[in-house]
Amino acid sequence: MDTHTKKMIAPVVIAAVLISYYVGFAVVCMLIPVPLVFKLLFGLVPLLLAGVSIYVLVERIKEIRSGEEDDLSKY
Repeated sequence: MDTHTKKMIAPVVIAAVLISYYVGFAVVCMLIPVPLVFKLLFGLVPLLLAGVSIYVLVERIKEIRSGEEDDLSKY
């Protein structure tokens, strides 16, 4: 297995857990019998957080592939 692939395993697993939690939370919020405004408010925030998690994961994968993750050892 390539070293870049090994370094990508943890971020992908953590992001998958976070995204599944956020999406599950949003689904549960949609099932609770409250007014639609509250459903949208409490369901939209976790979906936005899931989107941010995906963005951060993509950026982290780009960093790993370009070799930038070793820059911290310089300081």
